[in-house]
Amino acid sequence: MLWVIIFIIAAACVFLPGLWVRHVMRKYSSPTDRYREQGSGADLARHLLDRFQLGHVKVEETPAGDHYDPTDKAVRLTPDNFDGHSLTAITIAAHEVGHAIQHERGEPLFLTRQKLAKAAYVGERIAGILLVAAPAIFVLTRVPQASALTLLIGVFSMALGTLVHLVTLPVEFDASYGKALPILREGEYLHDGDLEHAQRLLKAAALTYVAGSLASLLNLGRWIAVFRR
Repeated sequence: MLWVIIFIIAAACVFLPGLWVRHVMRKYSSPTDRYREQGSGADLARHLLDRFQLGHVKVEETPAGDHYDPTDKAVRLTPDNFDGHSLTAITIAAHEVGHAIQHERGEPLFLTRQKLAKAAYVGERIAGILLVAAPAIFVLTRVPQASALTLLIGVFSMALGTLVHLVTLPVEFDASYGKALPILREGEYLHDGDLEHAQRLLKAAALTYVAGSLASLLNLGRWIAVFRR
């Protein structure tokens, strides 16, 4: 019974933040024409990038989720936010521009995340190979320590991915509250009464990676438990 309760709590911690984020995004996606006179999410992103002397950063449409790509130096918005005129479109555009500003300023936490992300990509591939290979290595060598060492290396490689998720959280909160919120407030880009709702959207944007972080921690914990047996 205890394990069932633990499982339910863990599942709730992983899935509820994502559900809340999607709920908030949908809620403020209507009315769809609230900012039609001011322009779309893409228009605001382009305006803000130019305002902060980031004319070299592109604004592109993508089906792969709203994000800033530091390699291509592009703010990418989903179709609803790229062409949209809702509060969600405007606020998310400002959040992603916040990441471009972090990159341009060379902010340490942002740069650290990028370096870790590259290392984690390689590490996760190595981890997958080693975790699959561990039983085979034991069978071939008949040396338990060899299999255990392989498993340990795999777990540490996987831990890189978890570390990226954890470092991502403060980067996301800074993009929302350190960059986007002051820009929207001081630039008076929002209608009267919308700032409070924009803050909820910015919190949702920052929490997008929470579910991934929790899932990564749980997965890492599961493999550490396997290793300790």
